[in-house]
Amino acid sequence: MTVTTRFAPSPTGMLHVGNIRAALHNWLWAKKHGGCFLLRIDDTDAQRSDERFVDAIRADLAWLGLAPDGEVRQSARFARYEARFADLVAAGRIYPAYETAQELDLKRKIAAGRGLPPVYDRAALKLSEAARATLEAGGVTPHWRFKLDHGRPIGWDDMVRGPQQFDAATMSDPVIRRADGSWLYMLPSAIDDAELGITHVVRGEDHVSNTALQLQMFEAMGAAPPHFAHAALLTGAEGKLSKRLGSVGVEAFRADGIEPETIVALLARLGTSDPVEPLVERGALLDSFDFARFSRAPARFDEGELAALNAKIVHQFPFARVAGALPAGMDEAAWGAIRPNLSRISDAAGWWRVVEGPVTAERRADDADFLAQAAMLAEGLDWSDSPWHALTAALKAKSGRTGKALFLPLRQALTGLDHGPDMAALLPLIGRDRAVRRLRG
Repeated sequence: MTVTTRFAPSPTGMLHVGNIRAALHNWLWAKKHGGCFLLRIDDTDAQRSDERFVDAIRADLAWLGLAPDGEVRQSARFARYEARFADLVAAGRIYPAYETAQELDLKRKIAAGRGLPPVYDRAALKLSEAARATLEAGGVTPHWRFKLDHGRPIGWDDMVRGPQQFDAATMSDPVIRRADGSWLYMLPSAIDDAELGITHVVRGEDHVSNTALQLQMFEAMGAAPPHFAHAALLTGAEGKLSKRLGSVGVEAFRADGIEPETIVALLARLGTSDPVEPLVERGALLDSFDFARFSRAPARFDEGELAALNAKIVHQFPFARVAGALPAGMDEAAWGAIRPNLSRISDAAGWWRVVEGPVTAERRADDADFLAQAAMLAEGLDWSDSPWHALTAALKAKSGRTGKALFLPLRQALTGLDHGPDMAALLPLIGRDRAVRRLRG
């Protein structure tokens, strides 16, 4: 069996962090087992689907390094849905229903008033052929429901949640097709999973009840169901479900300087028993990825944790990974010197301005002679080998200064700042001429 997973977004908007996490989980599981990761564009809703969102989904997955091994569009599979639909109608597992939305709403309210669950009463099954013909002659077009088998419990062993049990008699027969002929999610998704050889359906826990319904659809089609894994949903840092998480996506991450490696490292481990680590290479993430490690508790997404992880990730990047994003003239040596001080690659531009200058530094009057002496020594140094260590050693011997009194005035004069990259790495980048000018003020 080739492990095959699918990520199935609807192209009605941009991907958000919850979608990204689902895509990553599917990609990791497929790649861990040497399998296939498919992108399924769920574009059955022609009115809401937009081709620019299809392009955006592809671009986001590419940026994240989650390239699919194949792509399927539901809008290209309508003939398959029609064929399966006809078979299930003939088998008595799909039936027409004629209630309007208002009538169904009234039924739910009556049931609630009686303390009963809002389960569809199957009134449509009691209609005679003549009654249906009369309704249709009067212009009433039916919607279509899948008939659940109420005589059998529904159960499966979920890879995250463990054994799951549902009583079909407590569930409404789901509407699978609207009166205008358009498809809802449930049946086309089950048809695709059966016909495309999906072995594992990996999605959020908000789909658990859908899985119960779809298991009966697989059975009705004579298809073996895939394995299911339902991950707990994300919550915000405040501990509640966050509306913001529904809008934070790749575009926002990129604008904030968050790297794709950071997003992958966080979301691969978030909600598991494994620690979140700044892993740039994906091998370790693949090796450890296991649904048995997932918790059933909601996973807390903290943007502060993401930012801190991003800094640790950036600190590992080689020059080749970032060269195209660095300021003109900034070479590998400069990247090595500045990298440990960055939270984002874009921060490098600010440090490069410190190297190239000009800089403005406040000078204490009692440092004037010390800095003049430093300028004179700097001008005569051999700059080919560790000029910072040579300069500070010479100044220490001549001035008697040590510690902060020795190093801080030099850093301030040379960079205009009280902190920053290791001066031993930074001073050669500044160079003799600029250093001497800055020390002289």
